[in-house]
Amino acid sequence: MPIPIVNSIASWFLKKRFHQIELFLKYPNEVQNELLFSLLKHAKDTEVGKQYDFASIKTYKEFNQRVPVVNYEDIQPNIERSRLGEQNIFWPKPIKWFAKSSGTTNAKSKFIPVSTESLEDCHYAASKDLLCMYLNNNEDSQLFTGKSLRLGGSKELYKENGTVFGDLSAILIDNMPFWAEFSSTPSSKVSLMSEWETKMQAIVEETIEENVTSLAGVPSWMLVLLNNILDRTEKNNLFDIWPNLEVYFHGGVSFNPYIEQYRAILPSKEFKYYEIYNASEGFFAIQDQNYSGDLLLMLDYGIFYEFIPMDTYGTKHQKVIPLSDVELHKNYAVIITTNAGLWRYKIGDTVRFVSLKPHRIKVSGRTKHHINAFGEELIIENAEDALKKVCKRTKAEIVDYTAAPIFMQGKEKGAHEWIIEFKKPPENMAYFEELFDNALKALNSDYEAKRYNNMTLKKPKIHSARENLFYDWLKANNKLGGQHKVPRLSNTRNYIDELLKMDK
Repeated sequence: MPIPIVNSIASWFLKKRFHQIELFLKYPNEVQNELLFSLLKHAKDTEVGKQYDFASIKTYKEFNQRVPVVNYEDIQPNIERSRLGEQNIFWPKPIKWFAKSSGTTNAKSKFIPVSTESLEDCHYAASKDLLCMYLNNNEDSQLFTGKSLRLGGSKELYKENGTVFGDLSAILIDNMPFWAEFSSTPSSKVSLMSEWETKMQAIVEETIEENVTSLAGVPSWMLVLLNNILDRTEKNNLFDIWPNLEVYFHGGVSFNPYIEQYRAILPSKEFKYYEIYNASEGFFAIQDQNYSGDLLLMLDYGIFYEFIPMDTYGTKHQKVIPLSDVELHKNYAVIITTNAGLWRYKIGDTVRFVSLKPHRIKVSGRTKHHINAFGEELIIENAEDALKKVCKRTKAEIVDYTAAPIFMQGKEKGAHEWIIEFKKPPENMAYFEELFDNALKALNSDYEAKRYNNMTLKKPKIHSARENLFYDWLKANNKLGGQHKVPRLSNTRNYIDELLKMDK
């Protein structure tokens, strides 16, 4: 299909879709409220709907008081029944697919329901919106002259009891419309290969011959692939291989630790980075402006949002609020009710709003992924920002990292222990440590207070890890590729002690 025709079809779709987007930008609370009651009406005759009498819920306040906030462990028995083929438990239509989530907080897999509605009206709708927003901001884009290099999960789809489970990316690829195969690389056959290292080489061989115009995938694993491609082709930057490459759509982990490495292999000020915020549970937010780190919360994908202020999270004073009550620059845990039958489900992420008109967010971390052993409340966002600043100052580059507390023993004060694998280590490690400590103090007043005169916390202890330590650790735990991530911050020493042992 000639490119002008493709662009004009995209433009028509864009105009049509922008009218709907404008509706939720203008009336966010009304759109969310209407969506909630649509979901309740849709599921009123399900087992869960009857249990909480969805049919009689007439206000948000009644919904808030009657339906409990849950985590995965609370709903696991119902999920297992659904996986065995039982129907109408939490969603009226049969649930055929379950996204196997690797999770980072425990080894146990989660199986997140994926309904036909969430597939079409959330995940696929978001993919179209992402392209729409990008094309709207970049009218001269030549995106459709080539292919999108997508890097998805390496899990196969497993069939059990008439239901299917696998990585969300595998489910999406497996159900993709036929035409999408022509605009993507590698082929579905290679994308769905299960053995990560074999798959990596197959992707390299298949994609270097293509005209790749965009990239899509998790930054950590995409970087591994792109460096493999540069090694294989003996080129210094990716434009020597794909001269028409113009954008990278990324999500899954913070981009901050990797941005300088991407700029090194994509040396162009014109090249765009577009962030997305999605998970097995749904597609939540999209970067809607060039050169912006803010994400527009998408309010019409069949997901009703609620939030718990992190200063009350997990306490007896915990309160849950709707979108209409959120405030700027506060940290919130995200609660979702979805068109796949998740009712008031804690997804484990934290966000803060950087704009309320429209509702734009930044992902600030995980509810379980922070260090608060000494009241310092260090979140991932603090760590990422501090590392980015210090790496820029010392010209260091990071592959991966994790951190945990050193607990107080006897008269010994506590501290934070970090293992950082550098692609390019700092020339002076002591200077790096000092800058890093100061950057954390500047970003987090609780940390600064605990560090004052070494009152509670001593300065951080940083280990420079051997090459491939984190890769080897993920491989040993059968977590290579796709959505698997290194846990960044933890209140226990489980991960760090394993890594230290492997680092010897």
